[in-house]
Amino acid sequence: MTAFSALLARELKLAFRAGGEAMVLVLFFVMVGVIVPFAIGPDRPMLTRLSPGIVWIAAFLSTLLGLDRLFRADDEDGSLVLLRHSVLPLEAIVFGRLIAHWLVTAVPLLLATPILALLLNMSMDQLARTALALLIGTPALTAFGALGAAVTVGLRRGGLVAPVLILPLAIPVMIFGVGMMDPLAGGGATLFLLALSLVVTAFSPFLAALALRAAGE
Repeated sequence: MTAFSALLARELKLAFRAGGEAMVLVLFFVMVGVIVPFAIGPDRPMLTRLSPGIVWIAAFLSTLLGLDRLFRADDEDGSLVLLRHSVLPLEAIVFGRLIAHWLVTAVPLLLATPILALLLNMSMDQLARTALALLIGTPALTAFGALGAAVTVGLRRGGLVAPVLILPLAIPVMIFGVGMMDPLAGGGATLFLLALSLVVTAFSPFLAALALRAAGE
């Protein structure tokens, strides 16, 4: 087993040992879909049109719930200092944590999307397009979340500041994700979302590692 695979296995074990986090995220994700129809009213055609955007808002808010545990616990107990001097570079450690965090948070949301689609009166075509958009776009949301968590790791109220920093960055992801619902322009939106997700996922470990080093100095 390589050092990186051992790191990934450790991160997944720690994430599942915490227990209940994935269930909390899924419940919050579904609760948004339960509450929003009451605010919109009984207009089912309008609810169907708005449903992809509602799903994306629910997914974004759900990903914010688990951000605080990404690096703050390591900073508080001193593990972050040890991670900076480990065999693996800090960038690889951050990337491994990104993968583990995506598997624990985003994958359960993808599995719960059909439940939310049923509550929001989505068609099968909308469900398929929305699930594909979430599959492509959630890595970018996770990467932006890790970047925000790394920048605010040394702040006393960093858990409140990080969502404020992440929101402007996540808006293009949600715009292209909802744009995939358009049968005419959906192909271009898919390519833009895929490119954005790949670029952000590739560069965020380096930027997050830089922020963590700055926080430790």
